[in-house]
Amino acid sequence: MFRRKKDKPEETAVDKSKLIPIETPIAELADSIHPPKPVELSSEQQAKYIQVLKHFQDPELKVPTTEKANGPETSLEPIKVLERAWLTRDCLLRYLRATKWNVTDSISRITQSLAWRRQFGIDDFGEENGDKLTAATVEEEERTGKQVVLGFENDARPILYLKAGRQNTKTSHRQVQHLVFMLERVIDFMPAGQDSLALLIDFKDHQDVPKVAGNSKIPPIGVGKEVLHILQTHYPERLGKALLTNIPWLAWTFLKMIHPFIDPMTREKLVFDEPFPKYVPEDQLDKLYGGLLDFTYNHDVYWPRLLEISAEKRSHYLSRFEKFGSKVGLSEYDLRGDHSEILHPVESSST
Repeated sequence: MFRRKKDKPEETAVDKSKLIPIETPIAELADSIHPPKPVELSSEQQAKYIQVLKHFQDPELKVPTTEKANGPETSLEPIKVLERAWLTRDCLLRYLRATKWNVTDSISRITQSLAWRRQFGIDDFGEENGDKLTAATVEEEERTGKQVVLGFENDARPILYLKAGRQNTKTSHRQVQHLVFMLERVIDFMPAGQDSLALLIDFKDHQDVPKVAGNSKIPPIGVGKEVLHILQTHYPERLGKALLTNIPWLAWTFLKMIHPFIDPMTREKLVFDEPFPKYVPEDQLDKLYGGLLDFTYNHDVYWPRLLEISAEKRSHYLSRFEKFGSKVGLSEYDLRGDHSEILHPVESSST
């Protein structure tokens, strides 16, 4: 069960002369930060991976268009080229790890996620390629900067800040869409060699954000369960670390309520009220949390630049995807990097 620390760590004073003014996302990984080395698969794990890979390489394979496969509006359609760009080697391995290397369960979970992505409108790898969930759909949710992609933590995970105290709208499905949209954007920022992200969650009130009747820093339990379902079912193994701070008693109550729905592996990645510079280099961390980034959210500057950088990174990713043959099972390391050849030829040559 979650336990609140009695003594919250004292905040460290920041030397203002060292502050780094910034208004936009950090586009590239600093030279001082290095992604972890890849973990080698055992022969048994490799064999299971190949089974899952061959299933999704089947040119005759069709998957549902909605998450509830037996619903009245569902149909079966072949896997599209841009969906293959999502079905990377790393993607298949994430689902295998999440299902404890159960091939049948992994195939079922991946199929379910493909269907959900179609239903949610994020199956075309960005709105420029046809995604129905667009920046315009969620922009109103972003105007106060309640979700921000900024910096990288010690293991090269891009950081998504969730600032509940900057909530500016009433509870609605659009808030869930906003979270999914920003998750997809922080994934765009992942460097070669890293396929997980970090969350920095701050519940502190922000006085510069006008209070809106009907909104709350703490989402209703139904919304919380929906978000947990999305994160655990459709983004397995994506969360590398979650740093939480300024947690009010009501938020602790909420965390205890949703505790039974949180996967045990996810719980191990949650860090409560610890100094953030322990996990994030100071030059990658907002000054509000002991870092050196002098960041104030300016929507007219930050938002268009976030969209521009994300689109550039997706374009790079897809150009390499096309170069390597648009196959299921390519490595995200190669697609995000700039390497002269595929470093994992086993899976890509088995089509």
